[in-house]
Amino acid sequence: MGVSGSGKSTLSTRLGAALACPVLEGDAFHSRANVAKMQAGHPLTDEDRWPWLDRLGTALGEAAQAAPGHVAVAACSALKRSYRERLSAASAVPLLFVLLDTGAAEIARRMETRSGHYMPPSLLGSQLATLERPAADEPAVTLDAARPVEVLTAEALAWIGNRQPSVADADHHISHRSP
Repeated sequence: MGVSGSGKSTLSTRLGAALACPVLEGDAFHSRANVAKMQAGHPLTDEDRWPWLDRLGTALGEAAQAAPGHVAVAACSALKRSYRERLSAASAVPLLFVLLDTGAAEIARRMETRSGHYMPPSLLGSQLATLERPAADEPAVTLDAARPVEVLTAEALAWIGNRQPSVADADHHISHRSP
């Protein structure tokens, strides 16, 4: 999870390979209207996001349940606690969150140098304003997105590996990770 340009897609791909599990790209679950709105430089509202989070959460739960080991990874901004709660409810499986967080200047630099993405750098400010860093009671860890992806992958895998299965995990026989 994190703002656009934080490295979610890169890290999720690495985690999926390391965990030998499906990887879902949250951007692929946006409606055409949401994509058009962002392309035009307009931030999404919560009302825009709810159906997107429901679609992604449902797909995430289905992917985890169908996968060997019952694990799946998704790249999703999940900027607010309410969004993370919505994803968790829609997925119906336990979720873990990895926040990729770093300075605005580094994120802006990344956004300026990437091509082919619908999210314009002009929306970075609105994303940073929306970001609610995970609270201590959330199943989440924050990593410095400025670090090399190999380091981030190792740190995320170590944190995931140190998580003890919860009662929900035992009840569902599912362990699910979401950066």
